[in-house]
Amino acid sequence: MNFKNYFFFRIFVNRSLHLENIKFYGFDMDYTLAEYKSPQYEKLGFDLVKQYMVSIGYPQEILEFVYDPTFAVRGLWFDSLYGNLLKVDAYGNILVCVHGFEFLKHSRVYELYPNKFITLDESRVYVLNTLFNLPETYLLACLVDFFTNSKDYNITDTGVKCGELLMSYKSIFQPEDPHKDWKTYFDIVVVDARKPLFFSEGTILRQIDTTTGQLRVGVHTGPLQNDQVYSGGSCDVFTKFIGAKGKDVLYVGDHIFGDILKSKKIRGWRTFLIIPELVRELHVWTDKCQLFNELQSLDVNLGEMYKAAIRDVTHKMDMAYGMMGSLFRSGSRQTFFSSQVVRYADLYAATHLNLLYYPFSYMFRAPAMLLPHESTVAHEQKFVTELVSQVEIPVEEEEEKRDKKVLERSQSQIPHVRPATPQSVTHDHDEDFSDDDSDDKTLSKTGEKLEGQSASELL
Repeated sequence: MNFKNYFFFRIFVNRSLHLENIKFYGFDMDYTLAEYKSPQYEKLGFDLVKQYMVSIGYPQEILEFVYDPTFAVRGLWFDSLYGNLLKVDAYGNILVCVHGFEFLKHSRVYELYPNKFITLDESRVYVLNTLFNLPETYLLACLVDFFTNSKDYNITDTGVKCGELLMSYKSIFQPEDPHKDWKTYFDIVVVDARKPLFFSEGTILRQIDTTTGQLRVGVHTGPLQNDQVYSGGSCDVFTKFIGAKGKDVLYVGDHIFGDILKSKKIRGWRTFLIIPELVRELHVWTDKCQLFNELQSLDVNLGEMYKAAIRDVTHKMDMAYGMMGSLFRSGSRQTFFSSQVVRYADLYAATHLNLLYYPFSYMFRAPAMLLPHESTVAHEQKFVTELVSQVEIPVEEEEEKRDKKVLERSQSQIPHVRPATPQSVTHDHDEDFSDDDSDDKTLSKTGEKLEGQSASELL
């Protein structure tokens, strides 16, 4: 049986990676190793936060809201100025805009956001990127919808008023074997790492007393013990203790920013993003493939008569995923979350357990990434150029010019007039180790061969 045909078990590749070169595997805990039941876990979080908000003075009516798992997707932006949830593409162009439960029309979106564009201003925009954000995303929609539609509150562009009380949207936002010791599954355990701070300056590394759960006094200066648990620290200290270089490590996590982006940009680790939503995405992608094919055919024949049909097919395709559409795209356009996956995750899959289906010597090879001029122009098409003027130069004149250039080069004081064309392979695009690593391996293998020979053979 070829397991690759069962796409739920597959690992998908953005950049080629050879598992044989990975010396260390790192795993995040929440939503990576610990897979929570969904949507039960999100519903519990939603209900607990509702109760807490009522306890600190929010209206009792918000307890009537019931968590809807079909509404939110990861990667939405919350605009704390206007109280809108935004689904954007990689460049900040707005694909979907929702105020409470109301999906705003294009004309209203243009009024609030010139050119339907917004920049990622951290003082105004909060990116709801994690799976923990799903109940938070829906609760924000519930609160905005409640206050903007309540007869007790008057609407403003940036919040609501009740008598002399002004409440801005920003203020709404601020508030296995059970008998086996779990530590035996890992070589080294570090908790409370405070990612992404761990990948920059970090914190103090301390050892935890596993019998009491208390931190031991003082800074741990190494070495790291297999059966102990450590708290805090930094990537610099940690990698020094275990003797790891950047590309030696494959880090597996679900948080695009805290786990993947920072470990890739700051430390150069190889990255494996866990996307549990991928199971549903693949279900819709395969079950509703005729909608995407129809959309592509309409795009090819784009014209006035097809605009309504394109909108209709795009809407049907989006609603097959949920109210906010796909995590990765809106119609034929990729989302901001999708662009982050492509840019920072070397590998991604629905669960870390998919690693079990690949041997440790497996070579993950990335598919060719084609640009529009490559994907839309067939190889069979001839490239034709028309010269404005074509002057034939006599053969004798060409040879005379060539001889003159050779003479000029021989008298030149410049060491190299032009670079020489490489005669051997110099570009290894799909290898994930450096030339130094390659040389080390060659020397190691040569040394092993020499050790196996006798002194007389060497002489």
